[in-house]
Amino acid sequence: MEKKRIVSFNDLEVYRNTYKVMLAVMNQIVPSLPESEKYDLKNQLSRACKSIPRLIAEGYAKRHQRAGFQKYLDDAMGECNEMVVSLSQSRDIYPTHVNIKSCDELIDIYDKSGRQLYKLSMSWTNFKKRQT
Repeated sequence: MEKKRIVSFNDLEVYRNTYKVMLAVMNQIVPSLPESEKYDLKNQLSRACKSIPRLIAEGYAKRHQRAGFQKYLDDAMGECNEMVVSLSQSRDIYPTHVNIKSCDELIDIYDKSGRQLYKLSMSWTNFKKRQT
């Protein structure tokens, strides 16, 4: 498999994946939750899912700093974990409001994205060490 050179955060598969699932969460899950969750689960899902691609993009801009990119990747991993929990809560608390299959698929993608971010973080750390 030929590896494509990364020249932008848009070239990162984990960025593209988390952006795509953010759209699914915002269009499928958040609107289907009851209005009583407006200031809790809806708000949390909205903020967390949108923050992941933002963190990746912002961190990529600071990739030249020794710990810059690392911090943002760590934060994005934390947000992925938060999405797994929030989607699980949505599925388990409101099974008549949300599509359970969609929640399970999104949970799987966020779990995989968290692992991708970890691997990217380790690879980036090793790459930066080799350059010094």
